[in-house]
Amino acid sequence: MSPAATVIAAAFLDSLTVPADTTHAIVSVLVALQLAAPAATLVAIGLPALLDRPLSERATTRLVGAGFTAAFLAGLAMLVLLSLRGFVPEQVHLGTWFSVGHHDATIDLVADGLSVPYVCFSTGLCALVNAFAGKYLHREPGFTRFFILLTVFGTGMNLMVLAGSIDVLFAGWEFLGISSTMLIGFFHDRTNAAKAALRAFITYRICDVGLLTAGVVIHRAVGSGDFERLFSGVWPHGECLVPSSTATVVALLLVFAAMGKSAQVPFSNWLPRAMEGPTPSSAIFYGALSIHAGAYVLLRCEALLDAAPLARLALIVIGSATALHASLVGRVQTDLKSMLSYASMTQAGIIFVEIGLGLRVVALVHICSHAVLRSLQILRSPSALHDRHELEAALGGHPGAGGWSVVSLLPESVQRWMYRVALERGFEEMVVSRSVVGPAWRLLERLADLERAWTDWLGMSGAERAEARAERRLRGRSR
Repeated sequence: MSPAATVIAAAFLDSLTVPADTTHAIVSVLVALQLAAPAATLVAIGLPALLDRPLSERATTRLVGAGFTAAFLAGLAMLVLLSLRGFVPEQVHLGTWFSVGHHDATIDLVADGLSVPYVCFSTGLCALVNAFAGKYLHREPGFTRFFILLTVFGTGMNLMVLAGSIDVLFAGWEFLGISSTMLIGFFHDRTNAAKAALRAFITYRICDVGLLTAGVVIHRAVGSGDFERLFSGVWPHGECLVPSSTATVVALLLVFAAMGKSAQVPFSNWLPRAMEGPTPSSAIFYGALSIHAGAYVLLRCEALLDAAPLARLALIVIGSATALHASLVGRVQTDLKSMLSYASMTQAGIIFVEIGLGLRVVALVHICSHAVLRSLQILRSPSALHDRHELEAALGGHPGAGGWSVVSLLPESVQRWMYRVALERGFEEMVVSRSVVGPAWRLLERLADLERAWTDWLGMSGAERAEARAERRLRGRSR
């Protein structure tokens, strides 16, 4: 480049430079728009439905599309603005929830090199799925309900991604969980859909204990849930501000929480069943955004992982086990959506390994690229099945075996063993049921019997207590 061109380019970049105060004011408005747009859409379509006057299908899809498009454009504007300043984090303070002495809970949001790219692709995918769902769910009795839940999800997703504190992140996390559960059970007249929703809800509730406990530990350690008191610096080169012992405890709790949302072993059996929901929700939740929510939380707290080698080792082990498990089990699935769900699980496991190895930028690029690809694959799956059936009809039968696999190099006895393990889904459900669910259920039943015996002793005579004990023994034998 000539010296004159260099001078002109430098002058152009200087003209684009925005003062810090102006940048903060603009970013604050754009961040607020990221949350206000889907939330306003939720009110616009939810309030008429609540009054038993739902909007038409066209009006509903247009309103939801406008909300997500506005959020997407706001995200792009933030991306351009922050890129001119080297992605220096911008904190947006929206208020204080409560304050007691030196302890407070603030409502803070953050725009930086992690949250802004992530929120751009998440709102863009929501807008894409909205356009597809408007045609896919045409004349479906739950049409408006689907789009209400989609806007709840979009609001929660943006809230979680832009969160500047563990309190705000937990609120967005719960929005994701409830909307995800209700969309799995969208066809509530189907028994399998209701059971799949309940299974996902239970898994979420168990692993959410990790995030909730992490919040308690963070508040106890620094007097607030603000991330800026936990780590500082420009992502992904943050510096941990708490002792390594505290960082290790919090990081391990976050890993446990992420395992549920991202369907990592041994909490993975809910994901294939989640495909009972409509195809658009399967694409946005279990192929693109929801399954990567756990990975995003880990990326947000990457400085804590640097100070917690044990948590990083756990991520590598859990991610590797999940990737191997899902890759093996996915090979024997007989329906397309189950195959795609195990493929998503495989990639989520690899992303966990990347985060554990410290490859944060690689993990972010992997999340974005995988989310776009898998979302489009799931949206395409109904027409892909139709094309497959037409091909079989044209050929007069099955088109034949698939491509070459490295498994074919193994001895036949090993292949048969692997096939059996894959058919049983790695015996994961059997092991969890026998070693965790069964003992926990029996413990709860025993505690319930003790409670009934105590209340009987307080309120019954001797003869009545003997009769009640006999009835409990009969119920125990019947179980």
